[in-house]
Amino acid sequence: QVQLVESGGGLVQAGGSLRLSCAASKSISSINTMGWYRQAPGKQHELVARISSGGMSNYAASVKDRFTISRDNAKNTVYLQMDSLKPEDTAVYYCNAVPLPYMYWGQGTQVTVSS
Repeated sequence: QVQLVESGGGLVQAGGSLRLSCAASKSISSINTMGWYRQAPGKQHELVARISSGGMSNYAASVKDRFTISRDNAKNTVYLQMDSLKPEDTAVYYCNAVPLPYMYWGQGTQVTVSS
C-alpha cells in the first residue's frame, strides 16, 4: 500500500505560479507511473500530467508548455510546477501512483486562480 500526501495548493492571481508536491510513503523508483489529475466544480475528472519510472512524461493539451512534472526518487516525491496559471486551472488536484496492478490516490489539494 502507498500513502500519498499532496501540498502546495493555494490562491494565486492569473499569470502566477505554484509548485505542488506529492510525498509517497515508499520508494517511487518501484512505482510504474505517478501523475496528477484534477477536477473542477461541474467538470469531469481529467489527467493533467504523468511520469513513468523511466522519466517519460505526458501532459494534457491545455497545460502543455505551462506545467512541468518531475520526480525526485531520493525524496520519494513527485512535483508539478505550474506557471502562467489561468482561472480555468482552478480545481482540486490529486496525486496518484500506479505500482501495477494497483492504483492509489492522495487526498487532493485546492488550487484557485483569480482574475
